[in-house]
Amino acid sequence: MWDYSDKVKEHFFNPKNAGAVADANAIGEVGSISCGDALRLTLKVDDDSEVILDAGFQTFGCGSAIASSSVLTEIIKGMTIDEALKVTNQDIADHLEGLPPEKMHCSVMGREALQAAIANYRGEEWVDDHEEGALICKCFAIDAVMIEEMVWANKLHTVEDVTNFTKAGGGCASCHEDIEAILEKVLAEKGEKFDPEAPAITKKPVVAEVKGPLTNLQRIKKIEEVLESLRPALMADGGDVELVEVIGNTAYVNMSGACNGCQMAAMTIAGIQQRLMEVMGEFIKVVPASEMSKLVNIAAA
Repeated sequence: MWDYSDKVKEHFFNPKNAGAVADANAIGEVGSISCGDALRLTLKVDDDSEVILDAGFQTFGCGSAIASSSVLTEIIKGMTIDEALKVTNQDIADHLEGLPPEKMHCSVMGREALQAAIANYRGEEWVDDHEEGALICKCFAIDAVMIEEMVWANKLHTVEDVTNFTKAGGGCASCHEDIEAILEKVLAEKGEKFDPEAPAITKKPVVAEVKGPLTNLQRIKKIEEVLESLRPALMADGGDVELVEVIGNTAYVNMSGACNGCQMAAMTIAGIQQRLMEVMGEFIKVVPASEMSKLVNIAAA
């Protein structure tokens, strides 16, 4: 299991500044819900002093993404926008007393949302500006340096390895060729040759022992069991969850009652996703059933 600090757990279970800021005059949006991680950061900036008076976030993603967004809003409140621009993704991770390497992309997403919000306040068009390296995976905000470091540190050899350890390439897959190029470069530096047909290593960042790949029927049954165990807590708060469809490793759910459309719905979904991964021992993406319409539109195009 990934070793999460008490600070990460605190900000996940009791997030600070969740929701949109009223009368926000700075908005930054990064990531993609369809790829599994997205962040919308809203700020209220004093026009005279340029001090950030308030900050709020709406995050769709895992517990680390929620914790990173939460702590970011705490860090920047009271700062001027120039001071806030100096906040790095490492600062975010440090305030959380560390993040697992596989989850550092969550702090990168927070930094980029902040940059985008400040650019929006200044009337500028924000573009990806990775001071560490070129952005490779736009779905999960993973840059080249992070991928290279993971390849070196964990002896990765395949695109699947990189996805397992960083999530890069796990969304739209348009970055697979770039990931292969990085693998070819790093492996050449190590005196090895990149083999696109090489088997993936068995180590994966999962939270339970993997005893073998699940069939789709087994996966559906497991997901239903987990959702059934979570329903009493949701129903106690006036909400509910229902499994609609499972396609590959993506579970489409309907949130109903108090869970439908509330500001905390994305966090509830992220909590469900985290629990599913813990029980099933594999990466599971939980997505609102409303997103299924996009698949239909893509298929029809």
